[in-house]
Amino acid sequence: MELGKTIRQLRLKAGFTQEQLAERMGVGPQAVSKWENAAAMPDITLLPLLAETFGVTLDDLFGLTAEQRLNRIENRMDIEKELPLEVFREYEDFLKARLAEGADRERVTELTAYLYWHRMNVDAEKVRRYAKEAIRMKPDEKGCQWMLQRAEGHAAWDWNVANHRRAVDFYRELAQANPGQKLPLCYLLDNLIADRRADEAERYLERLCALPDADPVMTRVYRAYIALARFDESKADAVMEQLRQEYGEDSRYLFEAAQYYARKCDYQKAIECYELSFSRTPRRPRYQDELQGIAEIFEIQGEYRQAADTWERIISLLRDEWGFTEETELQDARREKARLLARAHEKADGSRPARD
Repeated sequence: MELGKTIRQLRLKAGFTQEQLAERMGVGPQAVSKWENAAAMPDITLLPLLAETFGVTLDDLFGLTAEQRLNRIENRMDIEKELPLEVFREYEDFLKARLAEGADRERVTELTAYLYWHRMNVDAEKVRRYAKEAIRMKPDEKGCQWMLQRAEGHAAWDWNVANHRRAVDFYRELAQANPGQKLPLCYLLDNLIADRRADEAERYLERLCALPDADPVMTRVYRAYIALARFDESKADAVMEQLRQEYGEDSRYLFEAAQYYARKCDYQKAIECYELSFSRTPRRPRYQDELQGIAEIFEIQGEYRQAADTWERIISLLRDEWGFTEETELQDARREKARLLARAHEKADGSRPARD
């Protein structure tokens, strides 16, 4: 619907004359007449007041379809790191209303999860900042340690906190309800292996291998990790070596080999495999996972300049292959590069490291 027709309908619904609306908007009656007759458009700065006057959102004012509003919500979260509270509430109300109507249920449910995940990340960053500051003031007290642990994903010493029982239960249920699906089994295996529940993992791996679309590389990688879960490193290495002989040029194998060696702290091999995987990946645009892995290794080794250079490669990837210009992912990459350059300067000067 045209904006002029929408303004007219909303004005009549609100019981305003053109003169009364003009007075509220601080313009002349002729301006309102021109808006409604599509002879002119309201100044962009007046749109929020116009929406407020009618008690509607800007989306309502422009008569956006539900699909357009869903796209707008998704795009704004992609671009903005933090949504203003009133915008978050508006999106939350709209999505909940769509869920209640049962319309576009799959997409709306996923987008609702994205909305809360988006806000969770913002809140977690604030938790990290204030918890670290509190811990620095009282380093010998537990205080905010558990908050930081949850917000930043730190290791937990207590097994009852560190185990993945809830994830295992969820994915086991999902795998049972969807016996022909591959991903539930993969996520189930990830969590079983993380908890060294090797016997259970072996059973579910056999189910994964029986699926017609099972990946022959990944199934054998899982065998290597199950061997590690049983503390049999030599067997795990033998599985990975056999894979190298069969799939040494395959980017899938190279990426998994890089992760395997990184977990074993064989960083040089990990970087070599990450680089080969990135260079041999046929798809375009490429994902940034390999480059992030390389950057992490360089930072672990204290090679901050090389880590920053790798983040510059990520920035170029996001810009040149993905076409990003202002997306949150690109902004985060630039912040990471700046942080690492600051640490590189501090290392060179011998000064105290900056607080993350």
